[in-house]
Amino acid sequence: MRAPIGDFDTAAPAPDRLDELIAPVADAVRHWPGSVPADQILYVDTVPEWADTAVFVEHYGRDLLQRSANCVVVAGKRAGETTLAACVVLSTTRVDVNGVVRRQLGARKASFASMDTATGQTGMEYGGITPIGLPAGWPVLVDSAVVDLPYVLVGSGRRRGKLLVPGKAFAELPGAVVLEGLGVA
Repeated sequence: MRAPIGDFDTAAPAPDRLDELIAPVADAVRHWPGSVPADQILYVDTVPEWADTAVFVEHYGRDLLQRSANCVVVAGKRAGETTLAACVVLSTTRVDVNGVVRRQLGARKASFASMDTATGQTGMEYGGITPIGLPAGWPVLVDSAVVDLPYVLVGSGRRRGKLLVPGKAFAELPGAVVLEGLGVA
């Protein structure tokens, strides 16, 4: 199958490639609850050494610069309690941690979670974290620009491989909140 974005050799429906996904991501695809059919989520194989954005788009297509999203883990703190959340923004933007995220989480302070926390709590590889298959109960803050795209490239839970996800599917993830201005230039 031809990928709807990027220059990938092949794309396959994620339900047909569960063996390439880590357990929580595979489970989320297997039990996909959204109105977008799970077979519209596509898996593409990628070379981990090409993960840096500049190298990645050189090999897989410059159009991906405008159609890729980053998923980062943030920690909001208030009164000694920490809330972990995922933020999904276009890769051409950065997460407004001290504004939009802090207010949305009702936190006094918000910051990016450490690599050990992000990987330890999600079970995913650093550089491949995806909003699909996150721990139950996590808020998933999604920039509205991500939802507006027909397809978005995002991590697969591993550094090898990516998912191509219809933008509107991000709004239907468990715990999803779509926010204007989450990603800033």
